[in-house]
Amino acid sequence: MNLSIVKDNIEKHIGSNILIKCNLGRNKYENYNVKIIKVYNNVFLVEDKNKDVKSFSYNDIIMKTIKIDFL
Repeated sequence: MNLSIVKDNIEKHIGSNILIKCNLGRNKYENYNVKIIKVYNNVFLVEDKNKDVKSFSYNDIIMKTIKIDFL
């Protein structure tokens, strides 16, 4: 898996709802039910139902810091 494949896959789902599972370490996880709103060269932006915006890196996916489930 490389950066361009991950970016293209995220780009296909702009506007889609996804579930992001974020690994915080020591068996701690946070789940975010969000919508992809913007895609940039190194990061993508997501928005939750409260209109809070978060950014994640494509490297987070490659390094398995986060896991994305497309709904």
